[in-house]
Amino acid sequence: MYEEVDITATAKELAHLASLIAEGAGFISAAPTSPQSGTLAGIEVRKAPGSGVHIRLDGQTQILVISGDVDSRAILAENAHAMATAEDGGHLHVDYFPGHSYLVEGSLPLVINSPHGGMPAR
Repeated sequence: MYEEVDITATAKELAHLASLIAEGAGFISAAPTSPQSGTLAGIEVRKAPGSGVHIRLDGQTQILVISGDVDSRAILAENAHAMATAEDGGHLHVDYFPGHSYLVEGSLPLVINSPHGGMPAR
């Protein structure tokens, strides 16, 4: 069982992920992997009824699945895009807590890293 998923990508890749999240459909393939490596095989985005975004990992395929309604996905997409365009480094923690504005209970914690790494120079 994973405690969180850590995503590191180029600015272009993160912008593409943000776009797929906003659209609610798509798949991004990652480098070839095996279930024992702990590395994602890809990220799949789906539209889903109801309210909120659910983030889960399919343990057999090593695919991160992000699903949710259009409004909730829009917030996550905006946050992912902000990391893609951040020029001074940093990372974003996407963790559920009671009353979270867009994540549903049971969502796997996610860390989205800036393509510039490290902590912001602010």
